[in-house]
Amino acid sequence: MRTAYSVETVRAAERELMARLPDGALMQRAAAGLAAACADLLRRVSGARVAVLTGSGDNGGDALYAGARLARRGAGVTAVLLAPDRTHPGGLRALLAAGGRAVPADDDRAEPALARAALVLDGIVGIGGKGGLREAAERLTRAVRGTVVAVDLPSGVDADTGEVRGAAVRADATVTFGAYKPGLLIDPARGHAGALRLIGIGLEPYLPSVPDAEALQHGDVAALLPRPSAESDKYRRGVVGVVAGSARYPGAAVLAVAGALHGGAGAVRYVGPAADAVIARFPETLVHAGPPAKAGRVQAWVVGPGLGDGAAARHSLEDVLASDVPVLVDADGLRLLPSGDLRGRAAPTVLTPHAGEAAALLGVSREEVESGRLTAVRELAGHYGATVLLKGSTTLVTDGAGPVRVNPTGTGWLATAGSGDVLSGLTGSLLASGLAAADAASVGAYLHGLAARRAAGPHGAPIAADDVATALTEAWRDVLA
Repeated sequence: MRTAYSVETVRAAERELMARLPDGALMQRAAAGLAAACADLLRRVSGARVAVLTGSGDNGGDALYAGARLARRGAGVTAVLLAPDRTHPGGLRALLAAGGRAVPADDDRAEPALARAALVLDGIVGIGGKGGLREAAERLTRAVRGTVVAVDLPSGVDADTGEVRGAAVRADATVTFGAYKPGLLIDPARGHAGALRLIGIGLEPYLPSVPDAEALQHGDVAALLPRPSAESDKYRRGVVGVVAGSARYPGAAVLAVAGALHGGAGAVRYVGPAADAVIARFPETLVHAGPPAKAGRVQAWVVGPGLGDGAAARHSLEDVLASDVPVLVDADGLRLLPSGDLRGRAAPTVLTPHAGEAAALLGVSREEVESGRLTAVRELAGHYGATVLLKGSTTLVTDGAGPVRVNPTGTGWLATAGSGDVLSGLTGSLLASGLAAADAASVGAYLHGLAARRAAGPHGAPIAADDVATALTEAWRDVLA
């Protein structure tokens, strides 16, 4: 599991650790790891040109001490000082003593030094920075031509939320210390971080057991995947009901059923007007004309994809929400949701909006959701008393109680019509097989993203939603391999 902690939590852990270490030891640990990461990127340190773009404070100190280590190995290091009067004094002394040089940001030599450097360290702002880059810093970053390594996180992004409120550094790699910060895992900030590398500095014993955010890895997903026993039958494995599709959108029903059949449950019941299309593609599906309450036993429901917004759709949603099994609501079902919370239900509810649907549910603009995804997913979970899977470039899952889960898989090619229907069916099947709501949503998102990567291929290529559904079996095998 990749875990992330808020700025406040990381700083509290740092204070506890520093109280037990000699003065400056923690910064030296960070600088040593940072310098080693830079050396790996440079491959040949001796003779390489390196620039350190540094502001004030400890973040700049980490960068300067790392620059000093590179200078002692033969690199030509120039520090460009955005705040000469407030530059970290120890770091600057170490750099100059190692043979590096320093120029103020407004010096004529500053931009050429940045343009010539093979590697530039972004030590402008630390994890406590708020808002975008100031004008002078932004101007200097435009001069950079080489590889950019962000120190702890790219300057200009919000470490706690992943928001980017103005200009920000776009790094090729980010070397972060002690623990991941949520903003490094969540877009739009994640898109500024490049490749992530975590440097251990001894914080682990001082961090709480429950993080602010976490990202599942293969091993975590493998441990959660449902597996049939020798005595399993289709009912013991779980039956998922799918209420989807309409005369206008029969394909939504087919795709939702496709996802459900690849999700680990023993059987799929389909309820709706697209039964002929579903049976033609998947003859193993159990079909019923409805209403859902009369369709037979299920362990979970999926409702909403392509359902429409008429009276029949509304009655189907009400019928499903009145059941005592987990329910996943997607697409048209989200538009028909009652305004109050869903805590009165006897079983969990999972909502799976994309940014536009989340914006409608929250009464805000789509842009506000996309720029503040972490805030949006938490607000939705809190308002509805439900587990929320917020789809997008970074898919987030939260039940409002535990850490927000950040999905690390996926590809831009997944932005294609019907892919969300596949995800809904897949996640609903995982619910029916017995996974807790947050686990089902997280595992569903992980497998869905992995399948999309497989379908798109190593170099990326256009894919359709059906390609994703077909690739789910291989994604499942990948996780268990």
